[in-house]
Amino acid sequence: MKTKTVSYTLETLPALTEAQRANLRALAARPDSEIDFSDIPELTDEQWKAAERGRFYRPVKRQITARVDADVLEWLKAQGKGYQSRINAILRREMLAALGRRL
Repeated sequence: MKTKTVSYTLETLPALTEAQRANLRALAARPDSEIDFSDIPELTDEQWKAAERGRFYRPVKRQITARVDADVLEWLKAQGKGYQSRINAILRREMLAALGRRL
């Protein structure tokens, strides 16, 4: 089964409904002392030692100009929208393989 990833930017986010706005106002008005942390246990020093900085880091994109063989470009475009993202994914996979890492 093929799934479609949905992503938004600040410009394309759907507008909040009035009910959502009211809910956010109600949450913002509550004091911090009412926050229930019982389902979020405090991390131990041992857990902090194993923490990874930047694990969810999203690299900054830079615009470039690159020459690609016409048949390669047509193959990428034939797979649908997002050919530039596919180029990036292919290059990232090869980069990580060269560095001896996995995705």
